[in-house]
Amino acid sequence: MKAPGSILVVDDNQDILIAAKLLLKKHYDIIKTTDSPFEIESYIKQFNPDVIILDMNYSQDSVSGKEGFFWLNKILNINPHIVVIMMTAYSDIKLAVDAIKAGATDFIAKPWQNDQLLAAIAVAFNHVKTKNEVAQLTQKNQELNQVLQGHEHAFIGQSKAMQAVFQTIEKAAKTDANILILGESGTGKELAARAIHQASLRAKNPFISLDMGSVPASVFESELFGHKKGAFTDAKTDRLGRFELAHSGSLFLDELANLPLNQQTSLLAALQNRQVTPIGSSKVVDVDIRLICATNDDLHQAVEEGRFRQDLLFRINTVTVHLPALRERKEDIPLLVNYYLEYYGNKYKRSLSISKEHMNSLSHYDWPGNVRELAHTIERAIILTEGESLDISSVMNISKPKSITHDIVEFNLETVEHNTIRAALKHFQGNVSHAAKALGLTRGALYRRLDKYGL
Repeated sequence: MKAPGSILVVDDNQDILIAAKLLLKKHYDIIKTTDSPFEIESYIKQFNPDVIILDMNYSQDSVSGKEGFFWLNKILNINPHIVVIMMTAYSDIKLAVDAIKAGATDFIAKPWQNDQLLAAIAVAFNHVKTKNEVAQLTQKNQELNQVLQGHEHAFIGQSKAMQAVFQTIEKAAKTDANILILGESGTGKELAARAIHQASLRAKNPFISLDMGSVPASVFESELFGHKKGAFTDAKTDRLGRFELAHSGSLFLDELANLPLNQQTSLLAALQNRQVTPIGSSKVVDVDIRLICATNDDLHQAVEEGRFRQDLLFRINTVTVHLPALRERKEDIPLLVNYYLEYYGNKYKRSLSISKEHMNSLSHYDWPGNVRELAHTIERAIILTEGESLDISSVMNISKPKSITHDIVEFNLETVEHNTIRAALKHFQGNVSHAAKALGLTRGALYRRLDKYGL
């Protein structure tokens, strides 16, 4: 049985090329030959050989090996993962040593012994495997560093509502059950997901998150499943998808309700098969992930309206965690205020206290943007406060607490969303970026809602 792998033989002697091809095609899948080193780059682009057997001399009467060193350097500049075996009819120990130093894996003297050549190629393919593993590990580490950037805030609370959340997390985290986190924007759904991961058996492995609301349809499969170089116009290098990055760890998909139906089908297939296929590749990749999803939408209503697949909903919500709004756990507000006062105080090198009056005002405000809005408010107040006591009046007027639901109890989701967005815009004086951040939306998602509601 032939071993998988591709080999390019480069020599100006046709007899050498014929002999090499007759021998090697019995043992390996793909064998290509050329008598011109100027065709090497073209062959690399065509089939990307794993191993190149490269003659050292091409000019008549040349014995120095300089040409071989030139082409060796050229190959490694094009693709440093290709393994190169040098060969020459002029066996010379110093030349062999210099070739190894220059990046060759081995050195063969012509005429070769078949067993000797096959042994050298077998060793070369071991080098190919090692190089590929190192390259994949390096790529994964680089991409992990990119997606893991950012500070992880504490997931805290002492209210009964939050204690119930912690108990559910403690029970569910020890299993591999898929978890659906529900709650309004800004309630801390990603913090809850990280808490689940940290309490799980996968805690030492990656936690990878992706905001589904921020992923354009055109790059959805690339983001989740990865792609190969050249798969599409902008695919200049291979890229691992979030499923592969999260292998053996946890994958957190936020704002899941924003996923279009056709993309829901692709996600469901990956979850059912526990396999993904990168764009531009025919190789199926097995993945082992613990899925955690989150949304502020009513997915059961979305199913009834035909916006969300029922089979996908069944797949993702083995366990459901409901996060309470901050107005439903006001006893946690002083705890959160002190936490963010210390956190942002350290960040901006400020040591500030807060008066009872201001703490009382913060505790009685309804916080439509929930914990995210509170954190943003404390950060802005720290930046703008000039004295040693936190001045919240510089960032918000909450001397007379207001609630968007005090006058009329409204349960229509669209009306609630419309009122909340309008309140956020008013609070941030029309600043869309700040409003979007407080609402837990991307700028694009907020603009779509502004257009929807004519705001």
